Amino acid sequence: MTDLRNQRRMAASLIKCGANRIWMDQDRIDEIAKAVTKEDIRVLIKGKAIRSKQEKGISHGRKKYIALQKSKGRRKNHGSRKGAKYARFPRKRRWILIIRPIRSYLKNLRENQKINSKIYRTYYLKSKGGEFRNKKHLKTHLISDGIIKEENNQ
Repeated sequence: MTDLRNQRRMAASLIKCGANRIWMDQDRIDEIAKAVTKEDIRVLIKGKAIRSKQEKGISHGRKKYIALQKSKGRRKNHGSRKGAKYARFPRKRRWILIIRPIRSYLKNLRENQKINSKIYRTYYLKSKGGEFRNKKHLKTHLISDGIIKEENNQ
């Protein structure tokens, strides 16, 4: 077998890649072995006897799998946590998620004239005080007090 280290080195400098990424056509080995100058190597590169192999990348398969699992809510137990409970999910954000649907529901009831402004104000202040856990809890209060009727959404 002929020593093609010199040709490989020259091809690497011309293609601007590493010597290990140089591919040589096994059918044209004799032709490559006769190439002594850089000009000869250039001709062989043009004639596709010498090419560079594709760069090897890093597979993102594991990364994608982990991201998918996290989007499903997995991988969130004690060993994966960094930061205190309320640093991860602040009290304010939790409050916002509770209060906005309650307030919009009360506003909707007032606009549709199912409750008057006095009842609206009373329940608005109660919700501000944190009396209701969520919108459903507020609904049950309003129904049990006889302020609104139970609606069947089917």
